[in-house]
Amino acid sequence: MSASIRRYDLDWLRIIAILSVFLFHSIRFFDHWYWHVKNPVTNDAATAFESFMLVWMMPIVYLISGASAFYAMNKGGAGTFFKDKALRLLVPLVVAVFTYSPLQVYLERITHGQFNGSFFAFLPHYFEGPYLGDGSAGNFAFVGMHMWYVFFLLIYLVIFYPLFCWMKGSGGNALDKIANLIASPWTSWLVLSIPILTLHLFVSDTDWEAGSGGWPFLYYPFFLIYGFVIASSDRLQASLKRMRWYNLAVGALLTTIYMLLIAVPALAEPADAFADAFWILSACSLLPAFLGLGMQYLNFTNPFHKYANEAVMGFYILHQTVLLVIGYFVVNWAIPDFAKWAVIFVSSFAAIMTIYEFLIRRVNVVRWLCGMKPLPKSVAVNVKEAATA
Repeated sequence: MSASIRRYDLDWLRIIAILSVFLFHSIRFFDHWYWHVKNPVTNDAATAFESFMLVWMMPIVYLISGASAFYAMNKGGAGTFFKDKALRLLVPLVVAVFTYSPLQVYLERITHGQFNGSFFAFLPHYFEGPYLGDGSAGNFAFVGMHMWYVFFLLIYLVIFYPLFCWMKGSGGNALDKIANLIASPWTSWLVLSIPILTLHLFVSDTDWEAGSGGWPFLYYPFFLIYGFVIASSDRLQASLKRMRWYNLAVGALLTTIYMLLIAVPALAEPADAFADAFWILSACSLLPAFLGLGMQYLNFTNPFHKYANEAVMGFYILHQTVLLVIGYFVVNWAIPDFAKWAVIFVSSFAAIMTIYEFLIRRVNVVRWLCGMKPLPKSVAVNVKEAATA
C-alpha cells in the first residue's frame, strides 16, 4: 500500500484508544487493585468496568503501533526509521523518567504511608532501587511510569525490525500467506489467538507473566506484528471491513462469558481453568471488529481530527500526572464517589487541554520534548500572534 495514503481510520482509533486510557486511569482511584492514589472506598462496578477495558485497550494501542511501523518503513531505511522513533518516543521517555515520574512516585509513597515529607525531601530517594509498580520499596521509574508503553514499544521495534524488513522484502511471500490466512472470514481472530494461547500455556503463573495494562509484556509483540501484517494487505483489510459485525458479535459473546467467569463466585473454580482463554479469545475477536468498524466509518478527516491527532501524544504524556495530582486532593472530599470521579475526570481533562494548548502546542522546545514535530515558522508566528491577541 502506498505510503502517501493517510489512514484516517487508524488516526481515529488511536485518538479513541488514548481517550480510553484516560477514562481507565480516571477510574483507577476507585477499583479494588493497587494503584498510586486510591479512594478510601473501592467499588465493584469500577473494577468490573476496568476488567472489560483491559481486554482490548492496550492490545489495540500496540496493534495500531504495528500498523504505523509498516507505513513508517516506507519512508526510508533503518536510519530514518530509528531516528524518527528516537525523536518521537525516546526523547519523551527520557523526559518522563527525570521530570514528572518522581512526582507520581512521591504521591504514591505519601498516600500509602511509605514516606513522610515534602516532594523535595523525597527527590534524593527517587534513585533508590527500581520502581516495579507493586508497592515495593524501589522508587526509580526507569520506564517512565505510564510511559511503560513507549519503553516496551521501543524494545519491540528494535527486536522485530529485522523481521519486519524480511517480511517486506524476501519474506514478502510469507507475509502474503499470513495475511491471506487471516483474511479468511472465519479465522481472522483464531490466527491471532492460537499463538498467544500457546504461549500462555508456558508463561502462566511464572515470572514471565509480568506485565502491565492487563497483559504480560511477552504478549504485546503479537499485537504489534498483527498490526504490521494487517497494514500490508489490502485483501485482509477488506475482509476485516466486511466481517466487522461478525467479529463484533463473536467478541461480545466471548467477552460476556469472560466477565461472567471472573465475576460470579459460583464459577470461581472453572474460571481458574477457562477465564484466561476467554480473555485472550475476546481480545483477538474484538480487535479485528474495531479495525473493520474503523475502516468503514472513520475514514474521514475534519478540523477536530487534525487537532486531536496532533494532540494525542501530548495528551498521553500529561494525563496520568494531572489525574494523580487532582485525584490526590479530591478522593478525600466528603462527597459521593461518583461525584469525585466526575470532578477528577472533568477537571483533569480541562487542565490537560489547557496545558497542551497554551504550552505544548505553541512552544517548539516543548513540542520536541513531547515527541512532536516543530511548527513551521509561518504557523509558529500565527500561533504566537493568536496567543497575544
